[in-house]
Amino acid sequence: MSAPIDFYFDFSSPYGYLASEQIDALGARHGRAVMWHAIVLDAQFQPQGGMKIPAALMRTEYVRRDVERSSAYFGIPYKAPVPYPVHTEHAARAFQWLSDRNPDEARSFAHAVFRAYFVEGRNIAETAVLLEIAEALKLDREDVSAAFSDAATKARLKAEIDLAEARGVFGSPFFIVEGEGFWGNDRLPQLDRWLANGPF
Repeated sequence: MSAPIDFYFDFSSPYGYLASEQIDALGARHGRAVMWHAIVLDAQFQPQGGMKIPAALMRTEYVRRDVERSSAYFGIPYKAPVPYPVHTEHAARAFQWLSDRNPDEARSFAHAVFRAYFVEGRNIAETAVLLEIAEALKLDREDVSAAFSDAATKARLKAEIDLAEARGVFGSPFFIVEGEGFWGNDRLPQLDRWLANGPF
């Protein structure tokens, strides 16, 4: 069995969103499973295990236009969200809780959260919005709500982030396959070629 593709993302990352709409199809083309990993990049959550990100860069006019252009190029629906960015620790905790129990449900939840923020303009930092998303997916509202503050889930997410940092992950999206790291949605063509032809 070929090694899977590890896909790291932050729910507040527009490039993570664009990658989320493409990575499973890319993996399927090469017979590779894709393992989804939610991380928290916001430097404000560094004491809780968050990873640092150049937030000022992500707010520039260039990035705003680049994401609009990229989404149009790939044919992926996109609407610039307001507010931007937002805190994503609750969404990441809920994802991690789901992923440990049912990875397929977690992936569906991740898609719905990304689309709620980057297409529908809903504030995914609000737990009420996340619970509405969970209910729409027929997930148990009370169970998901408990995951937001559950100590074990917090510790599990921190461990996931610590492992990501140890593996060299520093942004969203970030892909690792057979020890090789690829940073950014614009590296998907390189990842595609790597999987098709081997290292280069």
